[in-house]
Amino acid sequence: MDRTTKSSLLWGVVGALSFLVLVQGYELLAARPIAATIKVGVALAVGVGATALTHTARGRLLGNESP
Repeated sequence: MDRTTKSSLLWGVVGALSFLVLVQGYELLAARPIAATIKVGVALAVGVGATALTHTARGRLLGNESP
């Protein structure tokens, strides 16, 4: 697997897991639980979105690091 593809997929996983942690924190503080299907669906959407955005924006971001 190409390094850039692997990196994009890993950022997608990080995005999906971060969303699930955020939802878990919400459920600890709020009285209403969220259905598991909604959690999984939105987490998948966040993961796919983060993967696509990372893969698309990679070329723009590589030249913008400050020394």
